Amino acid sequence: MRISGGIAKGRRTSTKRLITKISSGERLRPTSSKVREALFDILRDNIEGATFVDLYAGTGTVGFEALSRGAEDAVFVEPEELRYRAIKSSAVELGFEDKARVVRKDAHGFLRNAVEGRRDYDIFFLDPPYKSDEIEEVLPIIGRNRLLRDGGVVIVEHFSKKKVPETAGNLRITKIYRYGDTTLTLYRKVEV
Repeated sequence: MRISGGIAKGRRTSTKRLITKISSGERLRPTSSKVREALFDILRDNIEGATFVDLYAGTGTVGFEALSRGAEDAVFVEPEELRYRAIKSSAVELGFEDKARVVRKDAHGFLRNAVEGRRDYDIFFLDPPYKSDEIEEVLPIIGRNRLLRDGGVVIVEHFSKKKVPETAGNLRITKIYRYGDTTLTLYRKVEV
């Protein structure tokens, strides 16, 4: 997959073997270039200097796009070994090894450690498997545990027919963007 904007525009990530190779994890459904373009149009006022979390990294392309477009650093959360190694390899190939932190955990494990370590971030991008209940499980963890900095956003990619929560802790939907079968739902932190 190609990075569509920023300093690494046109460069490819190490994804071909991830898409074609059978692994023990969930089958990959990479975010399309059209949806990635829309995502970063939505985030354009928030991305410069941000700490970005790609919570279901898969190929890592969305996190690398964030770094290419000006994010200060990015955390790639990926439990599957082959994908984890490919993301680390892409970070080196793209020259982002100093700004990319690849964590081999599932989303729940990463968030648990972030809560215990009192870490917070500017942007969370969630693109879990479409047929899972991950959105309903993970949003409350982010919304109730001060993991999102003031002014931060959570953006969720999901199947358009899936109903997502209006609120989760101190997160509230502020905008919904539809692109065919894919929807991007934007949450912002509100005072509760």
